[in-house]
Amino acid sequence: MSRIRSRPGVNAEGRLGTGDTWREAFENRPPWADAVLFRRILAGLCALAAAVLFLREDPERVRISVVVAARDLAPGHLLEPADLRLTQLPPGAAPDGAARDPAALAGAVLTAALRSGEVLTDVRTVGPRLAEVATGTANSRIVPIRLADTAITEILRAGDRVDVVAADTTDPARATTLATDAAVVLVSGSPGEPTAGPTERVVLVALDAHRAAAVAAASLSSALTVIFH
Repeated sequence: MSRIRSRPGVNAEGRLGTGDTWREAFENRPPWADAVLFRRILAGLCALAAAVLFLREDPERVRISVVVAARDLAPGHLLEPADLRLTQLPPGAAPDGAARDPAALAGAVLTAALRSGEVLTDVRTVGPRLAEVATGTANSRIVPIRLADTAITEILRAGDRVDVVAADTTDPARATTLATDAAVVLVSGSPGEPTAGPTERVVLVALDAHRAAAVAAASLSSALTVIFH
């Protein structure tokens, strides 16, 4: 009895894509096998991508804790725990220097008014970062001074640039410029914050370390005033 020869793509037993070896099975595959294999590979890749997306944390759901004002706060206010609360924001929505720990801000002095819910940053309270930003130099200090003419404190505002001048009380015609282009960062007792009286108002100015020392020393024995830029 003569053996029946297999047609291309069909082995002796009439089955498709089979053979004694993997190579024979691969060579014996029918024309539609490639399309099926491609669809299965594509389906596997789609399933893998779906699993990765499912396991990966949704960026829209990521939040970080930042400190915000619990109520409206005035400039010069001494922060207390009741003034602050934590809220959750997406990382991209939090400003640079946003405070993360309310306890670290207890006792800090505000340099500007804050609305309820506004984020506190490192330049909203008196500190080294504020001095650096105000002067543009890292080696900066904040010096408190009382002005001889208290009426000037009524028109001084944070952000003003002034020269600090020491007057000779024995000779009003003589004066010494202690610092130029000082940055006013806070005037205590600003509108909205009660004070003990006009003589208690203090002006905080940011200066480089050398001039800050000179101004601080002169404030102990000289009458100080400022010249607006």
